[in-house]
Amino acid sequence: MTQNEKQTTEKPHSDLSGGFTQGKKLLCRGLAASPGSAVGRVVFIPGTAEISKVADGDIIVAKMTTPDMVSALRKAGAVVTDEGGRTCHAAILSRELGIPCIVGARNATKILSEGQRVLVDATRGVVFQTDEETEQETAQSPRTASVSKAFSLGSSLSPTPPGAEQLPGGTATKLLLNIEGPAAIDRLASLPADGVGLLRTEFIFSGEVGTHPMHLVRTKQGSLFVDKLAEGMSTVARAFYPRPVLARFSDFRTNDFRKLQGGQELEPDESNPMLGWRGASRYISPDYEEGFRLECRAVKKVRDEMGNTNLSVIVPFVRTLKEMERIKALLASEGLVSDASFKIWLMAEVPSVVFQADAFASMVDGITIGTNDLTQLILGVDRDSAALGSMGYFDERDPAVLRAVSLVIEAARRAGIPCSVCGEGPSVFPDFAEHLVRKGIDSISVNSDALDYTRRIVASVEQKIILDALRGK
Repeated sequence: MTQNEKQTTEKPHSDLSGGFTQGKKLLCRGLAASPGSAVGRVVFIPGTAEISKVADGDIIVAKMTTPDMVSALRKAGAVVTDEGGRTCHAAILSRELGIPCIVGARNATKILSEGQRVLVDATRGVVFQTDEETEQETAQSPRTASVSKAFSLGSSLSPTPPGAEQLPGGTATKLLLNIEGPAAIDRLASLPADGVGLLRTEFIFSGEVGTHPMHLVRTKQGSLFVDKLAEGMSTVARAFYPRPVLARFSDFRTNDFRKLQGGQELEPDESNPMLGWRGASRYISPDYEEGFRLECRAVKKVRDEMGNTNLSVIVPFVRTLKEMERIKALLASEGLVSDASFKIWLMAEVPSVVFQADAFASMVDGITIGTNDLTQLILGVDRDSAALGSMGYFDERDPAVLRAVSLVIEAARRAGIPCSVCGEGPSVFPDFAEHLVRKGIDSISVNSDALDYTRRIVASVEQKIILDALRGK
């Protein structure tokens, strides 16, 4: 047994959630990524092949989750991963699905055992050994807690600003939702959001299609991909109509694409997929252009055949102006041209876009700032690094990141186009949300669990700005 294992498995804990953990053995700890608690049977998922063994209420334990594990996550009682930070796949999807999640536990896959019954307290980032008595007590309690009251991202979630509880629900800054796909769409569409600021199509790829687009192209089954992707996007757009829905074209990395059927033969094995063949560079490549055209045809079908004209698109991970020019030409060749209802947005997440923000703003109908990737690229911090995350390196409030965000917002305002932001920062740090609102951000897109909390933050900031103006500050 290593020293680290010794410390985590032998240390008792007795001050958590209603006494459920009194005298229980602490097995491991990590970063609180999605609040709540659950008791269940540990199931290891080292890869896609093991997904089918997950039953309702099981505790999924993995080195890291991937988009192709969505069907298993929907059944899970909780998720614990060795790796990852608060913006990793497991964290983001768990928050949307309302599943307790702990990331960056480092050695959970070594300490925990297949079939072992554990209590996961994901509000505090700890896993305990449990028994039938604990299980019965916990089953009577809600699995998840409100993000505004119990969720801790990093060390602690900043409290609701003083007086914000009494503020009205409406805000001048629009509040949008980040959505993984059609899962739980009835619940999400009923929330008081102004629309969808980020529909991640990757989870429709993995959950509904499951096959690499280029494999379908080569086997002459492209229409299957178009139909499945269109169906998933239409489900979201229809549920939110007439509110706008911004669907991001696929931003799988090569390691994610390799997990799709046929992907092993089509995708390179990159040493650093995060900075590799992804986003815009993929769409204009001869090796994927036909796959991108399928994505475009799915969007076209949603709008023209299914009548969901509230659907527009976001182009992710753009690096150069030439890329954007070529992508607009590809879109036009597939009948996707900006008009009164269809808008082409750019996701600003690479520093090169920040430095040429005015030029990029002149080419698109809107800009959404992807703070997760932008923060990691500005600061040189792997967003999935549990070690750096626990040390506080990944922080959207860093002056360099704030400066980059400001430059993009200012460029959008000069161009007369809307600017949004999607990422975890605004719903976690009130001072970051205040910076965005003061700079004139048009909308903020957050995960569903943070919608109410973020609205209160924004309302508080807007009220403060009005008061400051009246007082001549």
